Amino acid sequence: MEILAFGVQTDEKPLLEHAFHGHHDLRCVDVFLTEDTAPIAAGYEVISTSVNADLGPRVLQTLAAGGTRMIAQRSTGFNNIDLAVAERLGLTISRVSYYSPYAVAEFAWTLAMAVNRRVVRASTRTRDFDFRLDGLMGRDMHGRTAGVLGTGKIGEAFARIAHGFGMRLLGWDVAENPECMQLGMRYVSKDQLLAESDLVTLHVPLMPETRHLIDEAALKAMKDDAILVNSSRGGLIDTAALVTELRAGRFTGVGLDVYEAEAGLFFLDKSLSAVEDDTLARLVTFPNVLVTSHQAYYTVDAVGQIVDATVKNVLDYKAGRRSENVLVPRS
Repeated sequence: MEILAFGVQTDEKPLLEHAFHGHHDLRCVDVFLTEDTAPIAAGYEVISTSVNADLGPRVLQTLAAGGTRMIAQRSTGFNNIDLAVAERLGLTISRVSYYSPYAVAEFAWTLAMAVNRRVVRASTRTRDFDFRLDGLMGRDMHGRTAGVLGTGKIGEAFARIAHGFGMRLLGWDVAENPECMQLGMRYVSKDQLLAESDLVTLHVPLMPETRHLIDEAALKAMKDDAILVNSSRGGLIDTAALVTELRAGRFTGVGLDVYEAEAGLFFLDKSLSAVEDDTLARLVTFPNVLVTSHQAYYTVDAVGQIVDATVKNVLDYKAGRRSENVLVPRS
């Protein structure tokens, strides 16, 4: 059986090919799954998709009509998949329920420290042999307060790093994490966390109830000199409201590895195209904002685990086995 993998990055391809070798043939394409590219999958019983794939009703119907029976998504999040339609069409859906939480937590800290210490601006200056320190002053993290919204595995890993910095820890989640509490984390309301934190980081999944978790009111509740980091899902932040607050001169820094309208932009080279997204175009102009292209997970360790889990999901499907990674079981 040959498997078609959509949206495969250059660095990811050899890992996928090596992992599937000896199990199934694999065809990798760098295009992402959309309504326009879905017909490519005709004749493939199993396909694999990336986090920004469009797996809405129309795409799922096209896949099912073309003979696809199983979709193995190479990510933890699955807010892009219409599971009800997939079940009705008899499609088996799997995801990767776990990969290195350290990859994302460490990158979230990379963003936080980069905006705090003005690393991008400093690097740009020194490339022009401008060695002034004007405007580069940051601040110690030691003794300040880190607010962690979402204290699962990634949030816990972030909190451990914050603890190493000597920070006070505040947490918000539907369930308290005992490991975080052992670090001294105190669970409080979202409003209190936002009001007291010098650094706010998001590590919750994107669901209808968490969309725009950080909305206009939440942004206004934050300290004027706070740092905001999002390495989870772009839809957690109301970006238009964020731009408004940034225009008012608020926040020491904002680090975003995700953006709510990133589909069709992130993972692609748009350097020679006119950017039609006015909100994103405005966002990247702020000197205290750093935007990266959904790369927090992108370490050899995490991607290796994602690839291995994807192979296992396909093998489980062929063998009729069910695991914790299955979102819609084989009918």
